[in-house]
Amino acid sequence: MSDKPPRHDADPEQTTEDEKADSEQKPSPLKNPKVRWTLIILGVVVLIGLLAWLVYHLLVGRYLQDTNNAYLQADAVAVAPRINGYVTEVLVQDNQWVKAGEPLLRIDPRTYRATLDQAEAVIAVREADIAAAQANVQGQGASLQQARTQNTAAAASLAFAKAEVARFAPLAASGADTHEHIESLRHDLQRAQAQFDAAQAQISGAQSQIEASTAQLEQAQAGLKQAQADADQARVAFEDTELTARIDGRIGNKTVQVGQFVSAGTRTMTVVPVASLYLSANFKETQVGLMRPGQPAEIKVDALPGTTLHGTVESISPGTGAQFALLPPQNATGNFTKVVQRVPVRIRVDAGEEARKVLVPGMSVEVTVDTRNARDARERTEQEAEERAAK
Repeated sequence: MSDKPPRHDADPEQTTEDEKADSEQKPSPLKNPKVRWTLIILGVVVLIGLLAWLVYHLLVGRYLQDTNNAYLQADAVAVAPRINGYVTEVLVQDNQWVKAGEPLLRIDPRTYRATLDQAEAVIAVREADIAAAQANVQGQGASLQQARTQNTAAAASLAFAKAEVARFAPLAASGADTHEHIESLRHDLQRAQAQFDAAQAQISGAQSQIEASTAQLEQAQAGLKQAQADADQARVAFEDTELTARIDGRIGNKTVQVGQFVSAGTRTMTVVPVASLYLSANFKETQVGLMRPGQPAEIKVDALPGTTLHGTVESISPGTGAQFALLPPQNATGNFTKVVQRVPVRIRVDAGEEARKVLVPGMSVEVTVDTRNARDARERTEQEAEERAAK
């Protein structure tokens, strides 16, 4: 057995040259046909994939506009009384389904019932006043008819008295008749004239009474209309003691309790029409150029992973969200930095019964709108721009 120690003083340059010689002796992997064909096939597959993606993008992809800035919404109805009073009954619970017309709560009706009874009593009084005024008008009509009859008789007596005086006056002047007789005839003439004047005055008085009675009748009729209006208002107030649902939906944000005093306009609860949900998607202004009502949309709700719902574009907002903000930005002040604006788009959601049990307003969704049916609009827009430029 040799006790000769190993050599550690080998030349590094000699070692490097040996490694290079070994590497030169190893064949290149590219010379292997399997490796070469594998790389060729892989390159062809990648090229085909890129071409397929390019074709898809040109024909379909660039017309699909998507955003995750979208939320489910519903036109909820706030339930608020129009009268003041204490709540005596609350007939619904939180999250309960209700139908239109179903009672929700009741307010103490005693004061409003008394007001309604009082208004109905006033109507009865006004109806009695009308009946009395009508009877008075009829009585005055009879008095007028009597005065006219008396006037006819007085006119006949006056005409007879005038004829008698005209006939006997020449006889009295010639002495063929006595002066006492002619004086008596003249006295009868004066009395007939007075009776005729009295009959005329009675006719005028009867006509004035009829006008006064008619005015009283009209006043009573106007009072009846006012009493009926007061009764209708009191009836509405009495009916408002029971608040009913105006639409179908679910109860939310219920804050009212039995015994609570509520004022007119106080929000007590909200009815959410879950069956009438719609989607409000805030697309960038660069995405809505080809967006039109009626275009189809695909909807993915975070609460329903793996499920794709469908919808239809209903309308596009007439302004960006910034224009309807409480404090709209004033870009004419200070330094300006361009910010892409968002345009709200309303989309109708087509969902089944099971899906609607889960969907509620405020949920986040992702929506994709297919704008391919409006791709010709861009060409028409460019053509119109060129025509205007040519002019």
